[in-house]
Amino acid sequence: MENRSADSDLFNGEAHMEKAVDQAREIVAEQEEENKEKGARAVASIEKIFENTEVPSWKDQLTLRAFVVSLVLGFVFSFIVMKLNLTTGIIPSFSVSAGLLGFFFVKTYTKLLEKSGWLNQPFTRQENTVIQTCVVATSGIASSGGFGSYLLGMSKTIAEQSNDNTSSRNVKNPELGWMIGFLLVVSFLGLFSVVPLRKIMIIKFKLTYPSGTATAHLINSFHTQGAKLAKKQVMALGKFFSFSFLWGFFQWFFTAGEDCGFIQFPTFGLKARANKFYFNFSATYVGIGMICPYIVNISLLVGAILSWGLMWPLIDARKGDWFPADASSNNLNGLQGYQVFISIAMILGDGLYNFLKVLNLTIRGLIKEFQDHSSELPVARDQILSYDDQRRTHLFLKDQIPTWIALCGYVGIAIISMVTVPQIFPQLKWYYILVIYIFAPVLAFCNAYGCGLTDLSLASTYGILAIFTIGAWAGAEQGGVIAGLAACGVMMNIVATAADLMQDFKTGYMTLASPKSMFVSQAIGTAMGCVISPSVFYIFLKAFKNVGQPGSDYPAPYAIVFRNMAILGVEGFDALPKNCLKLCYVFFAGAILINIVKELVGKKWSRFIPLPMAMAIPFYLGPYFAIDMCVGSLILFVWQKSDKIKADAFGPAVASGLICGDGIWILPSSILALCGIKPPICMKFLSRKNNVRVDALLAS
Repeated sequence: MENRSADSDLFNGEAHMEKAVDQAREIVAEQEEENKEKGARAVASIEKIFENTEVPSWKDQLTLRAFVVSLVLGFVFSFIVMKLNLTTGIIPSFSVSAGLLGFFFVKTYTKLLEKSGWLNQPFTRQENTVIQTCVVATSGIASSGGFGSYLLGMSKTIAEQSNDNTSSRNVKNPELGWMIGFLLVVSFLGLFSVVPLRKIMIIKFKLTYPSGTATAHLINSFHTQGAKLAKKQVMALGKFFSFSFLWGFFQWFFTAGEDCGFIQFPTFGLKARANKFYFNFSATYVGIGMICPYIVNISLLVGAILSWGLMWPLIDARKGDWFPADASSNNLNGLQGYQVFISIAMILGDGLYNFLKVLNLTIRGLIKEFQDHSSELPVARDQILSYDDQRRTHLFLKDQIPTWIALCGYVGIAIISMVTVPQIFPQLKWYYILVIYIFAPVLAFCNAYGCGLTDLSLASTYGILAIFTIGAWAGAEQGGVIAGLAACGVMMNIVATAADLMQDFKTGYMTLASPKSMFVSQAIGTAMGCVISPSVFYIFLKAFKNVGQPGSDYPAPYAIVFRNMAILGVEGFDALPKNCLKLCYVFFAGAILINIVKELVGKKWSRFIPLPMAMAIPFYLGPYFAIDMCVGSLILFVWQKSDKIKADAFGPAVASGLICGDGIWILPSSILALCGIKPPICMKFLSRKNNVRVDALLAS
C-alpha cells in the first residue's frame, strides 16, 4: 500500500501529509542500488528464479486460509488505525507489517501441515499478495471512513465545540447501523471506476506506484532468499509487540482518574507541561517516528514550537482584545479559534498546492503519452522488454476483468447509493450525489494517476472540495454542514479506493498475482472493513466516554477541523475571532510559499525545509506526540549510525511491533472499561506548593 494512509493522507490515513515515501520505498532504492553494484541484469531477474514454479489460477490464489488470516489481521490493524485516527490522525503505511505478518501466519500454518503430511496447496507469493491486499483494504476503511474526521464531525459533541447550529438538521450522532450501511454503499464505487484503465496505467504508461512496487519487492524477497530474514524480522516484531503490549498494560494501573498516569509526566517541567511540551511514553508514536521520514518528524516539532512555544502564548496575552476574556479554552470564539482556523489555513494552502502540482504532472504526463507515436501495448513489442516484464505483462493481460462488469457495477451501485444515502442523510439530496458520481471517475483517475507518479494520494483534498461545493449549494438552513460532510465521505471513499486498487494492481503485476484475484481480494477486504471499522469505532465510543473532547485521551482533532471547514463553506468567515482571518491569509500563503521554495531549491536542500502539512497538525493538538515521534527518529538515527544494515533490515519490524502492541492493548482496555473495571492507582504530578496544600488537606 500506499499512502492509504499517507496516508499519505493524514486526514484519513493514507496520509494526506506528504510523507515523501515511507520505509517501504527504501526497499526499492536499496534493491536498485544493489543491482547496480552487481552490474548484471540477469542477477536482478526475479522471474528467472520462479521460472519453473507454476503460477496458480486466479481462483486458486483466493484461498480460505488467506481470507481467515486477512480477517484476523484486518481486525487488528483496524483497532490500531482507529486509535491513531482518534488521537492525532497520523497514520503510517502498514503494507510492510501486513505483508510480513501474512507471510508469517500462513507459512507457519503450512509448515505444520507439511510435517503432518496434510498439505494440499503450498504457500505462494500470489497468495501472500492476496492477503496483503485484503488486510490493507480492510484497515483502509478505518482510515478513509472518516471516523476521526467527517463522520465524527457530524456529532453533537463536535457541534457543541464548534459553536455552530446544533439543530437536528446539522447534527447526526454516530450509530452502528447507519455507519455500516453508508460505507457499504459508497466504498465500492472506486473499485469499478478505474478497472477499465488498469492496462493503460500499469502497462502503457508504466506508472511506478512506488509503495505498490516496494510491497511487491518485499513479498518476492520473502519467497526467495529473503525467507530467513523474514523469519528474523517477525521475531523482532514479536519481541517489541510483547514489550509494547505489556508496557500499555503496566501504564493502565496508574490511570484511575483524569490527568493520571505516565502520560502526565512533566518531562520538561510543569509550565512546559501546561503548554503540552512533554514526552508521554507512547510506544505507538515512538514506533511511528521510526517509520516516518526524518523531515516529517522535524516538521511536526517545528510547527509545535512555532505555535505552542511562541504564537499561542502571545495571542493568549491579548485576551480581552483579540477575543473575549471569559472565553474558555475550548471555545472557538477564544484561543481555540486561532488554533483551529490557522491550522485549517495551512492545511488548505498545502493541499491546494499539491493538488495543482499533481494535476499539472497528470496533464503533462497524459499529453506526453498521447503524443508518443508508439501507442502499442508493450506486449506487441516483446523484443525490447526484459524477461521479467515479458512474463508479467503476459500474465497481467491474461486474466481480464470485462469492461462491461466495471460499467454495470459502477452504474448499479451509483443508483443504489442515490436511493440509499438520502435515507441516511436527508440533507444530501439525490441530485447532489448524482453530480458527485458524474465527476468522480475523472477525479478517481487523476488521483490514481497522480499516486502512480508521486505516491501521494489527495483523497482528502477532493473530499474538502466536496465539503465546500455541496455545503454551499445546500445552505445552512437546509443542513449544509451535514450535507457537506456526507459529500466529503462519498468523494473520499471513491478516490481513495481507486488509488489503492491501482497500487494493488501494480503489486499483483510484479508478483504475478492475477488482476481478478486482486480485485476480488480488494472487494472482500473492503466489505470486511465496512463492518469491522464501524464496529471498532462503536467500541471506542462505548468504552471511552470522552471521545472527541479536547484534552482527552481521544480528542479526534480532525473532527472539529472538518466540521469547521463545512461551517466555513456554508456560513463564510463572519464567526472568526478578531485578526484570525488575517493570520489565516498569512499562513495559507506561507504554506504555498514554502512548497514553492522547496521546488525551487532542488532535492539537495528541500529535504531540510519543513512540510507545511506536518507543521499544521500540532497547531491544534500540541507538541507531545511530535516529541514522541522525534524520539523514534533519534532511536533510528543512532541505530543506523552504529549498524545501518541491521537498522534498515529490522527498523520497520521493530517499529511495527511497537505500534501493534500498544494498539492491540486498546482491545482489552476497552473490554475492562465496558465491564466497569477501573485501574486501582492514580499517579499525578504536583508542584511543591500544591503538594503542601494537598498534604495539609489530607492531614486535616
